[in-house]
Amino acid sequence: MHELNEEICDKEIRLIGSEGEQLGIMSSAEALKIADEQGLDLVKISPQAQPPVCKLMNYGKFRFEQGKREKEARKNQHVVEIKEIRMSPSIDIGDFNTKLKNAQKFIAEGNRVKVSVRFRGREMAHTDLGRALLARFAEQCAEVATLDKAAKLEGRNMSMFLSPKAGK
Repeated sequence: MHELNEEICDKEIRLIGSEGEQLGIMSSAEALKIADEQGLDLVKISPQAQPPVCKLMNYGKFRFEQGKREKEARKNQHVVEIKEIRMSPSIDIGDFNTKLKNAQKFIAEGNRVKVSVRFRGREMAHTDLGRALLARFAEQCAEVATLDKAAKLEGRNMSMFLSPKAGK
């Protein structure tokens, strides 16, 4: 946060005018007087400099512009989410294709996708079916996604991560 007007208690400061012109080194009282005459605020912009640098500006307008710039920056950034697709080893082809389409849609939006196969009961004896299913899924997504983490069994779930290709 910036120090304003009376908060500035340094003996000497370097003053910069509202148009960016150097007004020289002076006491903070003199600088405050100049700021009052021009109807502007005295704002310390570089406290670690020797002597500290202060500028004459309309602080309210400055804060507003700064807020506007930050809002614009936030609007342009995309947060990458991890979307999850769950399947069972005995999934049918129609359901498989639906899940595949959803995964491709998520990847096209720029999100990472976690594809997991849940094993229940006796299915644990056939984890190779799940691994084959995930391999087929990754193969079908190959043109839009790259395999981040290969299929790995954790408890009763086997999962892999797909992320969008860099060129997209």
